Amino acid sequence: MSKINYTTLYACLGDVPAVRHAQGKRYEWLYWLTLIAAALLVGQRSLTGMEQWLLHQKDELLKALAPKRRCLPSLSTLRRVLCAVDIAALEAQLAAYTQTLDQQDAIPGSVLTQRGERLQGQALDGKTVRGARAPGAKVHLVSVVRHESATVLAQTKVVEKRDERQAAKELFASVPLAARVTTMDALHTQRWEAETILAAQGHYLMVVKPNQRTLYQDIQWAFEALPPLNRYEQEYWDYQRHETLDRGHGRLERRTLESTTRLNDFLSWPGVAQVLRRTCWRQDLRTKVISQDVHFGITSPGTLWVRQTVTLAQVEQFWRWHWTIENCTHYPRDVSMGEDASQVRTGNAPQALAAFRNAIISALRLGGWSYMPNAFRHFCLNSQDSLRFIGALST
Repeated sequence: MSKINYTTLYACLGDVPAVRHAQGKRYEWLYWLTLIAAALLVGQRSLTGMEQWLLHQKDELLKALAPKRRCLPSLSTLRRVLCAVDIAALEAQLAAYTQTLDQQDAIPGSVLTQRGERLQGQALDGKTVRGARAPGAKVHLVSVVRHESATVLAQTKVVEKRDERQAAKELFASVPLAARVTTMDALHTQRWEAETILAAQGHYLMVVKPNQRTLYQDIQWAFEALPPLNRYEQEYWDYQRHETLDRGHGRLERRTLESTTRLNDFLSWPGVAQVLRRTCWRQDLRTKVISQDVHFGITSPGTLWVRQTVTLAQVEQFWRWHWTIENCTHYPRDVSMGEDASQVRTGNAPQALAAFRNAIISALRLGGWSYMPNAFRHFCLNSQDSLRFIGALST
């Protein structure tokens, strides 16, 4: 994890190394990257749109940024920069910036344990950039995102979805794990991932599916005997249950989370503290159609993850917060910023644009912008505001 604390996006971009020959330089490298960040901040969804916005704001941008050559780069130049940028360095610098943002607000996506210690949550998951598909190739990105605040702590690229597990090794080495609950789907329910998190003094909440057949069957069979019928069974299973009922978005939803510690000594799984069954019952209030989903999970202990410290209601909260990565990161990138519709697919450009979008979404949310289109409209009206937001102009 980088030790450099970047307080502005502009400062972190200043440390991205230039990838070009000394001969024939026409623009400063930081100038290019700043223009790309500013164009994305105002909601431009394509390279053509970025170029048009830059040309429309030409006089103000040249006055504010004062490049050596008093002109703007062309569309082909913008594309060439994004394709050739050192993607590893760019993602490392942007990760350092977003992790600095993350340190500024410890409250979102966290719970206060009964010992008075704050436990933060973060989600690990992947996303395919659909519009960037070239014949025989895909751009699949894996990231770690802070619960609720949606701050993207790190991102990396893998060849295929099944390679997400290898990406976890790189991501775990670059993000904070101690005193955090890392939530993940069944693809990442792997022993070595659990051991890595525990070794860093962290905690995990993993979904268990048939890809871990023995673990899945053991948990499934145990819950077939539950809930307990009397106090003797209650004591034997050390059973707990938590239920929530919500009404909204045209449906009624009841979520039931059950847990037992009886399998802790039986399962050969690193650091198991309790196993879980989560049942989601939903009814469409218009059609009256009822659906039900059942999922199993497993959690780790650590000095904090014990029932007297972290309640089952808080475990349920972490489980629900896992969807922050889909609802507050992947969805805005696709819908508000047009990532899946983008046809940019050459070189490092798709990955670089995704990294820029992650940083911008993280900064906007910390700045109080919960709805991205409102932020884009605001900054589009004043280019100097956008430059101040990324730190290229002093306030």
